[in-house]
Amino acid sequence: MVSKNQLKQITKLKHKKYRTRFGYFVAEGEKIVNDLINSSWQVHSLYSLEDNFHPKAIRIDLSLMKQISHLKTPSPVLGVFKIPSEKTTRPSELTIAIDRLIDPGNLGSIIRLCDWFGVNHLVCSSDTVDCYNSKVIQSSMGSIARVKCVYMSNLHEYLKSLNKPIFGTCLEGLSVYEKKLPLKATYVFGNESKGISPSINKILNQKLTIPKQSSTNDVNSLNVATAAAIFLSEIFRKT
Repeated sequence: MVSKNQLKQITKLKHKKYRTRFGYFVAEGEKIVNDLINSSWQVHSLYSLEDNFHPKAIRIDLSLMKQISHLKTPSPVLGVFKIPSEKTTRPSELTIAIDRLIDPGNLGSIIRLCDWFGVNHLVCSSDTVDCYNSKVIQSSMGSIARVKCVYMSNLHEYLKSLNKPIFGTCLEGLSVYEKKLPLKATYVFGNESKGISPSINKILNQKLTIPKQSSTNDVNSLNVATAAAIFLSEIFRKT
């Protein structure tokens, strides 16, 4: 059974202020929940529509799952996990930085890309969407278990302190296909509509772009997660 108090708390975790206050977040879907469990993330509670999902899982019906789910279409498994404390780990040689991203689906997809390419750190500005947002967790497809998201209140100062080249992904700049992209470098991806912030623009060593091949004016930009996939592919293709 799920008490009314538990129901309220799980529902409140849709909002960042309550995730911060309680120190927990919600993950949904069998694969995502299993990835977190297998990565030794601390489980607060588990709920499943089926028997025998996990020894700690509470069996509930669909109507209750719909009440506690943070998604439009509830998954058969929902887990409440403790937000991990900050751990000192060795960051990847390659730094991917996210500046002012607001769409949770985009951030989740970029986390998944980082996991695919073996990048274990993702550095975010403080005004980037929370990585424990349920839609981010869902879009990451479990990769949040292996990619550490670090939020910086002063992103441009942090990136300068790394003492390596900083490249900005922009609508105008040198073609990504003409530049040998170093592995030991920082690549910044900006806001979906406004791009990279002025403070970050000032410290860029170079602006890079994915050249448009179409002659139509109907397409004026790429989705930021798609751009990240192209850049990561080019970085590793040329190493």
